[in-house]
Amino acid sequence: MLNRRKLQATPSGDAGGKPEEKKGGVSRRDFLKWSGAGAAAVAVVPQFRFVSRLLGNGRSEAESANTNGNGKGRLRRWSMIIDLSRCDGCQSQGTPPKCTEACIEGHYASEPMEWIQVYEKEIHGGGTQFIPTPCQQCQNAPCVNVCPVGATFSTPEGVVLIDQERCIGCRICMAACPYDRRFFNWGQAPIPPQAQFVEYHVEHQVPAKKGTVMKCDFCPDMARVGKLPYCAQACPNSAIYYGDLEEDIATNGAEVLKISKFLSDNQAYQQKEDLGTHPRVYYLPGHGEAVGRSPYTHGRKPTRWPWIEKIKGAKTWSR
Repeated sequence: MLNRRKLQATPSGDAGGKPEEKKGGVSRRDFLKWSGAGAAAVAVVPQFRFVSRLLGNGRSEAESANTNGNGKGRLRRWSMIIDLSRCDGCQSQGTPPKCTEACIEGHYASEPMEWIQVYEKEIHGGGTQFIPTPCQQCQNAPCVNVCPVGATFSTPEGVVLIDQERCIGCRICMAACPYDRRFFNWGQAPIPPQAQFVEYHVEHQVPAKKGTVMKCDFCPDMARVGKLPYCAQACPNSAIYYGDLEEDIATNGAEVLKISKFLSDNQAYQQKEDLGTHPRVYYLPGHGEAVGRSPYTHGRKPTRWPWIEKIKGAKTWSR
């Protein structure tokens, strides 16, 4: 099994004679070559600015969508890896799952929408594991295939989005999603007043619109400016990696790794692979053992919505 925490030293060295560090099977030299970053980009800095070299490189949205940093016109292929051996449902923090809370705050997600929902699932032999579940970003997405008006669509980068300005609220996509990762605004959504001043964009669905479907948007807009998604930033155990399959590199903000090797070495899997949906979210097996959790430590704290003041006329519904 791949050591997911410690840097690995290789026999080769840099100009200073020090051994070359590797994170998740990616050497510093390879990372710099693939990402086009300078030496300073390897260090973890506030707000994950080094990730801009890995993911967005500081370019405009249009340019980032059509190049990989070397001008050859290859598209980004955003993906996510969730290491379940590091996920303890935030039991060690004594809080509800922080990935869910961060997503709610970052997207002004209305109650009861959990765009990344952490399920507690029984495992064979007894005990449980926690499974953070965002939209799986299927490359053969049932929701896209059934939408009658094209409101749900896949971008060239492989991200599945919803255009609330086109959505007619038929909810056929919700019925088609095998992962239960879509939510419907039954009324005026319970969001804070300041959300009304955010300019709507299909990649950042704020403010919520009555009678439309919403879901995890995979945060490609954040990646282009060098930031990890809210969920990955907030995870106290660094269990969530985000990256680009085209460059074969991902990061959790603390380490950089080669995706293909990381998935292979750790027996990665996808949810409901037999359906042929081809998700872009990968899982590494585990039950939080890497952060000291026993599978027999049951229970997670319920998700909280932080909005004390809600917009006028808002109401809360149940799923």
